[in-house]
Amino acid sequence: MKKFIFLSIALVIVLAGCTFAKTPNSGVTELTLDEARVKALSFVNNNLMRPDTQATLKDIVDDGLTYKVTIIVSGQEYVSHISKDGKNFFAQAYNISETEQQAQTQNTETPPAATVASKQAKPKVEVFVMSHCPYGTQMEKGILPVVKTLGDKIDFELKFCDYAMHGKPELDEQLNQYCIQKEQPDKLVAYLECFLADENKSAECMNTAGVNSATIKSCVARADSEFKVTELFNDQSTWRSGRFPQFNTHKEDNAAYGITGSPGLVVNGAKIQASRDSASLLATICSGFETQPEECKATLSNSTPSPGFGYGAATGNAGSAAECGS
Repeated sequence: MKKFIFLSIALVIVLAGCTFAKTPNSGVTELTLDEARVKALSFVNNNLMRPDTQATLKDIVDDGLTYKVTIIVSGQEYVSHISKDGKNFFAQAYNISETEQQAQTQNTETPPAATVASKQAKPKVEVFVMSHCPYGTQMEKGILPVVKTLGDKIDFELKFCDYAMHGKPELDEQLNQYCIQKEQPDKLVAYLECFLADENKSAECMNTAGVNSATIKSCVARADSEFKVTELFNDQSTWRSGRFPQFNTHKEDNAAYGITGSPGLVVNGAKIQASRDSASLLATICSGFETQPEECKATLSNSTPSPGFGYGAATGNAGSAAECGS
């Protein structure tokens, strides 16, 4: 259910550039109500729902410009729209004035940073992601300045969810990052900073970060064999719900911490729901020290990074709590 809500927001943003209303008699072939019913429900269940959840369609009506559909998810109703040509699905309609007012209120309020109950002399910080999940990359962009600021004052480790949602390229990239961290951990942050700017420049980023590509290639081959990444990808009967291939480099940790999606933040052994701007993440992690070092006084950005690749600030609170997978 959470995934449906969060992806509703994301889809509205993505589709904001699409034309919501088509002029009458535009020559576009329109779906019948029955055709639109099937297409809308199929789209929602195949693309917006988590593997163990299914939506049902309560009603569909012609509201003039679109077909309005009422979707039921876990007993709650959501009103969405599908264009009459069946090409665009609008997961939620917004009242512009009310939404702008709410966004303004949210932008002027800074919620308190999440705190860590368990204290350690050297906090252990674990971040679980899918390498191509827009919200995983958002968390990484927020936490990397914190990792650089605190340096060896913390024990930081990048980990991966035990399944992938973004195809073979994600599996390959995660093996790459797993091996960079394993073989040349001092190069990981520099590599990630480059990769998060442009997912298509992994090889260039390895060069920029000074990563030994031959060493990483050899490690990837070993890790692929050890964790059966390609083998499991090729056997679709092993995929979660028949849709998502396994990625088991940190399978036990996923189970131990209850990681269900990307991103997941664990500090001193406790899963934390934290804001994704660098200032909040610094405050959250620093709350896990027995005695906070001077670095905890650093001034970092309080702007939430944009989801996905490329650097920029999120619009309002876009994606500040969303995740891939749950």
